[in-house]
Amino acid sequence: MKVLVIGRGGREHAIVRQFARASAVEQVYAAPGNDGMEAEAELIAIDEMDFNALADFAEANDISFTFVGPEQPLAEGIVDFFNEKGLSIFGPSKAAAQIEGSKAFAKELMKKYNIPTAAYETFTEAAPAISFIREKGAPIVVKADGLAAGKGVVVAMTEGEAIAAVNDMLEDAKFGSSGSKVVIEEFLAGEEFSFMSFVQAGKIYPMPISQDHKRAYDGDRGPNTGGMGAYSPVPQIPESVINETFERIVKPTVEAMEKEGVPFNGILYAGIILTDQGPKVIEFNARFGDPETQVVLPRMTSDFAEFMQAILNGSAYSLEWDEQAILGVVVASEGYPGTVEKGHLLPELAHLQGLEIIHAGTKKGDEGFIGNGGRVLLVSAAGKSIQDAQENVYKQLKQLQWDHFFYRSDIGWRAK
Repeated sequence: MKVLVIGRGGREHAIVRQFARASAVEQVYAAPGNDGMEAEAELIAIDEMDFNALADFAEANDISFTFVGPEQPLAEGIVDFFNEKGLSIFGPSKAAAQIEGSKAFAKELMKKYNIPTAAYETFTEAAPAISFIREKGAPIVVKADGLAAGKGVVVAMTEGEAIAAVNDMLEDAKFGSSGSKVVIEEFLAGEEFSFMSFVQAGKIYPMPISQDHKRAYDGDRGPNTGGMGAYSPVPQIPESVINETFERIVKPTVEAMEKEGVPFNGILYAGIILTDQGPKVIEFNARFGDPETQVVLPRMTSDFAEFMQAILNGSAYSLEWDEQAILGVVVASEGYPGTVEKGHLLPELAHLQGLEIIHAGTKKGDEGFIGNGGRVLLVSAAGKSIQDAQENVYKQLKQLQWDHFFYRSDIGWRAK
């Protein structure tokens, strides 16, 4: 098989690596990819949003199927575009991708089909939104309705923070049109986890769960980021809760989308919180999570490409997973998730022995890899337990000088 992976970040590098390890694959292409993927994929200089060029490449190079990593091309309809040209592609249609592209769409769907989630209201004007915040009090959650690269959610611990978030989104257009509508939700307390599933033609193939750390600094402090690290499995979440999440959330959501006339194919990501009333949905994504993908996919022992080809062809397939634990730590440029300086040299990565290194915001320089974005790398280790993996990865990270970069030193601290 020849496989095309669309995207350029850490999530896409993990996908590329899993395909490169598949015996069924002859060649992996990444468009546009990043310099750190070169050992595993041929990089194609086509932007993720250039649908015509991507489709032409897939056609000209006899690509078996295309796998879409990021949310933006999905939200803009790349799957519909490829399908119209008779090209095999994995992901949701533009209509189905609304489950991530519009928080309001997702909340209304959950309300209609009794899928457990936080109570909420939707607003397009600041004044009524601020009145609602004052009425409900804090803590409270403010979300930009549209896509905001993982940064459009504010968990406000005070009314002032919540009001500032509303003003940022509705008055100052901090997130452009993505923030022209906001969803304000009740704050839910509990243990969070990510439940991702492959979905194709109504069949659901759940993956092992994971937990990521969104806050920038140790102790879950600082601003929300796209994710500073993750681990899988999540020992503090019992199997009974995983089963309940599948039966009460994942399965009913796939069925609800079908009933609404927008059947969902692709990766359904459910961000879940385990409350006193059971598991509830925080958010849905229409693609793999980043950095969860980097710790979940390597646990797959089945041939990834063989599995993808089977489900795209409508064949049954039994997915198998390793019992090992994987923990990954994100290395980010100083200043992330705010303004960062690019071009700083990373330490010699070859010193990290026996660890997986996933490239996100890196570029090849004259003396080695340099930082070229906010989140730069994810470094992961496997172990018999989360604690084993954690010790392994931190022992080695601490031996290198990370000038101009930082990482959290407590990824996995919630694992019991």
